[in-house]
Amino acid sequence: MLANAHEPRLLRWLDCVTEGVGRAIAWLVVIMMVVQFAIVVLRYAFGINSIVMQESVMYMHAAVFMLGAGWTLRHDGHVRVDIFYRKMSDKGRAWIDLLGTLFLLIPVVSFIAISSFHYVMTSWAIMERSGDGGIPAVYLLKSLILAMVALLLIQAVAQMIRQVLIIRGKLSGCAPVHEEII
Repeated sequence: MLANAHEPRLLRWLDCVTEGVGRAIAWLVVIMMVVQFAIVVLRYAFGINSIVMQESVMYMHAAVFMLGAGWTLRHDGHVRVDIFYRKMSDKGRAWIDLLGTLFLLIPVVSFIAISSFHYVMTSWAIMERSGDGGIPAVYLLKSLILAMVALLLIQAVAQMIRQVLIIRGKLSGCAPVHEEII
């Protein structure tokens, strides 16, 4: 999904936020692999074990998945079971996506936000630390939940704007690129 010159500035900005976070977070995968490799080498070659390093891999893994959720939504990378969707017109797919965003994505993300807000704030209030002597910032790890919510909501707004423009005929849709199952 490349930026279209006919897209409103707000839509381009929202997509730009999502793209920027997604591209930045992708580098964590490389860093995570290097740290995991170092953990293995240190443990098996030198007998050195580091709880902080082990927990850092867990933190990075959580960050990649939670902060990458909006980017994955932008690029239609979430699991989708569709029987009719790919054969529909651009406007038909836009209607399905708009209704799915309004009645599934936003309510689920809102539920996650409401149900986890106290959990995250409590962690911040006590400055929760690792019980194993690892990273002294469990509250930051838990904050990823609310960051994921914010990023998904940003992309949900972008998706709704895009789908309304497609439905109104002011923006062309693009056919989904999914693998055919044989």
